[in-house]
Amino acid sequence: MWAASCLASCCAACACDACRTVVSGISRRSARIAYCGLFGLSLIVSWILREVAAPLMENIPWINHFHKTPDREWFETDAVLRVSLGNFTFFTILSIMMIGIKNQKDPRDNLHHGGWMMKVICWFLLVIFMFFVPNELISFYESTSKFGSGLFLLVQVVLLLDFVHGWNDKWVGYDEQFWYVALLVVSLVCYVATFAITGVLFHFFAPSGQDCGINTFFIVMTLIFIFAFAIVTLHPSVKGSIFPASVISLYCTYLCYSALASEPRDYECNALHKHSKSVSTGTLTLGLLTTVLSVVYSAVRAGSSTTLLSPPSSPRAGGGKPLLPLDKADEHEEMEKSKAVTYSYSFFHIIFSLASMYSAMLLTGWSTSVGESGKLVDVGWASVWVRVVTGWVTAALFLWSLVAPILFPDRDF
Repeated sequence: MWAASCLASCCAACACDACRTVVSGISRRSARIAYCGLFGLSLIVSWILREVAAPLMENIPWINHFHKTPDREWFETDAVLRVSLGNFTFFTILSIMMIGIKNQKDPRDNLHHGGWMMKVICWFLLVIFMFFVPNELISFYESTSKFGSGLFLLVQVVLLLDFVHGWNDKWVGYDEQFWYVALLVVSLVCYVATFAITGVLFHFFAPSGQDCGINTFFIVMTLIFIFAFAIVTLHPSVKGSIFPASVISLYCTYLCYSALASEPRDYECNALHKHSKSVSTGTLTLGLLTTVLSVVYSAVRAGSSTTLLSPPSSPRAGGGKPLLPLDKADEHEEMEKSKAVTYSYSFFHIIFSLASMYSAMLLTGWSTSVGESGKLVDVGWASVWVRVVTGWVTAALFLWSLVAPILFPDRDF
């Protein structure tokens, strides 16, 4: 007994030392990666609790206070939502605390980049605390998450459009034949992939002999958008490039596929229902991986480019020469601290808050499909319509980005 107690103490000490070593190794440059890792950890915790926490939660009186115990799927959804709410609260608090940071002299800059042991403990305590809040708060968060998830998807669409136009402008800016040929080749590859995927969609999601009008409508609408992109882009008044149109066409086609693949497995027009058991684990893993990667890209790019909430600016007024002269080492340190921040810390954390909502909706099938589709991620009619509407919004924003400079020539787009 004494030996076991000593062994447990040694293991706990080693674990604490390991954690302390890891968090102390997080530098200013790796802070954003650390936040992404913490978000990834929240997804893993949500996934695990969704699988194992239901029997435990059934015995918690302030959660299971119903006259009739709900189905197991209800507790699985509730566990995911509670972890997500803790994650959302953590990043929202950080976002509020980081509003208005303009340069590295601000003490909150050190809080953003350091104090990782304290932040991990606070995150853990917030997640634990959410299992003590009433069910009514979780229900409210569930409803709010659907709206927040839509905002997250909208941010991703805006970032994609900005990235595609920036990519095109960069290669065109080289003004060399090689880069023009590269743009043409990439555009052709995107269009070939677009029409190949479209053929696959007709084959698997609109089979002959079945009444699959809704699927056909989704696919045809996507094709209409694709041709509209090309027509508007090549119009003499627009003077656009076919490259952005090809990339957005491929993305809209992918969204259409993602929407159709999210249809319930028992739907007769969904060919994936024949392989539901074999693809369930793959869908779950791919869904989580895609979410992590999209959040990493969105957080880093949005946080680096946006001027929302706390725009980067020059050092504070009055930050000129000091009253007393400093030696070279102190002067160098002072100059480092006077540097303006390179991205908006507040908006950076807002992206993670919205992503927490989005990941909860993925893991619970937008809180409608857990009971319908078992352990599958992002399956159900709610998921279908979210993907479809996201594709339509992407198409509308891209077309607007082409015609807006013509309709409002005096404005800078």
